[in-house]
Order: sequence, then C-alpha cells, then structure tokens
Amino acid sequence: MSRRTPALIAAAVLLPLALTACSSSGGDAATGDKASARSEGFPYTVENCGVTTTYKAPPKRVVTMNQHVTEIMLELGLKKSLVGTAYLDDQVLPKYAEDYASVPVLAKEYPSYEQVLAANPDFVYGGYASAFAAGDGRGREALKKSGIETRLNTESCTKGDQPMDTLYEEIREVGRTFGVSDRAEAWIERAKADNAATAKKLAGLKPLSVFVYDSGDKTAFTAGGEGIGNELIERAGGTNVFADLDKPFGDASWENVVDREPEVIVIYDYGATTVEQKKKRLLTDPALADVPAIKNKRFAVMPLSDAVLGVRVPAAVDKLAAQLHPETVEAATTP
Repeated sequence: MSRRTPALIAAAVLLPLALTACSSSGGDAATGDKASARSEGFPYTVENCGVTTTYKAPPKRVVTMNQHVTEIMLELGLKKSLVGTAYLDDQVLPKYAEDYASVPVLAKEYPSYEQVLAANPDFVYGGYASAFAAGDGRGREALKKSGIETRLNTESCTKGDQPMDTLYEEIREVGRTFGVSDRAEAWIERAKADNAATAKKLAGLKPLSVFVYDSGDKTAFTAGGEGIGNELIERAGGTNVFADLDKPFGDASWENVVDREPEVIVIYDYGATTVEQKKKRLLTDPALADVPAIKNKRFAVMPLSDAVLGVRVPAAVDKLAAQLHPETVEAATTP
C-alpha cells in the first residue's frame, strides 16, 4: 500500500459546484453569473498542508482522487459539483451509490495529469499525498499553474493533535470552501453525539491490545499512532500496539508484533487480497503461533475506507467496539 506511505499519502479530486452554493442560500446555477458574488463568507482564505488559498467563490468543477474525500463531498450534498472521481479502495456506502454512479470515473486508480485537465476542473481534492505526486505530473504547484486549486486531506500533513478534531476541522473547512457550512456543522454535531454514545457504552471497560494488519509479508504494514486509525481503536475500547509509530501508516517487523502480544488483530479489508487470505497468512505463520490473537483466533475486520479521515469514522468506531467488546456493546444497545 505504498500510496499511503508518508511521502505518498494523498488523492486528487475535482468537483463541480453550483454557482450559488453557500451556507444560507437556497439558490442554484440558474440564478446567473452574479450569484457567486452574493455568496456569503467570501472571499475565504484557508491554509491547507502548507498551501494557502483564497477563494472568491465556491469551486464549481471538482475532481476527487480517493474514496474517502469523494464520500465527504457526497455527504455534504455536493454531487452536482463533481465532474470526475477516481481510486476506490472498496465500495462506496449504499447511501452514496446513486450519487456516485452519476459522477464520471476518470481512472480506476489515479488519472494522469492529462486526464485531470480533460475534465476541466477548477478544484482537485486529494485523500492521500500520492494523489498529488509531483513525479506523475500532478503536483499541487503544477495544478495551480493550470488554474486549478487543490486540497489535501489533512490526515496526510497533521501531527500531534487529536485526529477526531482534525476530522471535524476537515469537514468544517470543506463545508466553508463550498459554501455549505450549515451542512458541515450539522454533520459535526451528529458525529460528536455518535462518539459520545459509543463512549458511554464502553465506560469502565479494560482496553484490549490491538494490532492492525493492513498488508505485507516480509514486514507488516500497519496503523501508526498519528492517524485517525489509532484514535478509532482507542475510542472503540482498544490500545494500538504500534501507537509509537509516528505516522498514520508504516511498516513494523514481525518480531515486534510477537513481542507486543496483541489480543486482537484488526484486518483492513480492501483490494485484491481477501480477508480470508490475510487470515490464512497470519494463522499459518509459525513465528506468530504464540501471539494471543493468533492462539485465540481473535480477529476484527474493517473496510479500509472506515479507517481513514472521512465521514465513516464515527460509525466505524461503534462497529469496531462491537467486535472488540461484543457482549458489552450488544447489551448496551439492546432496549
């Protein structure tokens, strides 16, 4: 999963927006060219991963380059702003399926610079830094020179804070950029309520030690301590055994996996390698035979798109909690 290594974590997305999108306006593009001038809260200046941009009006034509940022746009009701998308890790949520089907898919993975330009976007939204890989011609500077503004999901460039707060701020800034701050704030309030409800279910429980297995053979590609994946584990009643890895994702030796004795292994489900194939690889490795999670066959499964900085996270916390602490969480949710 090299696209999520520190140098490569990103996604490029271009989304078309209605000319009058704003937090309190009910207008649409039919109101004419003067609508953007009436948009509330513009000009708007924001700093994102080292790039400062001033928007005189909401972007109108957007390309999204990774699934989790595509779902942020769809959750905020910005389907009509999307002129292209790319790079699914798994399936979009059923609630987004109809809207997603209306958006042109530019490429199965990342589109080329030429494919991006062909969509004529004014904004590209990347989920992983690899979406803006300069060596592939899609660097943020190159896009800027072509008149295209960009945003990188801030999980790729934020360190040392609380990732759930970073998620709230990501949603807030995207909502602000597209003139739908009311929708963004409503989502944030629902997310906070969902997180509080899960915390109440788990109050007083002893955390279980957790190892995340994303992929890897010679080494284990896993969740580190800097991303939303780590906070998701903690909020679900677990402790990430590689929380000392100072990045969202990284490689760990199998010797360290053995030494840290995880009680549960969380498998990220995506791509061509199935969950059953991953389980088989772990269960048949003699070096792992004494790991408590292996001896007890304690596995939890999460779609990869649940474990990155996007709108799935609050629900994913609750789903993981139900896998780590099934009796307690089920009892707490039973009327």
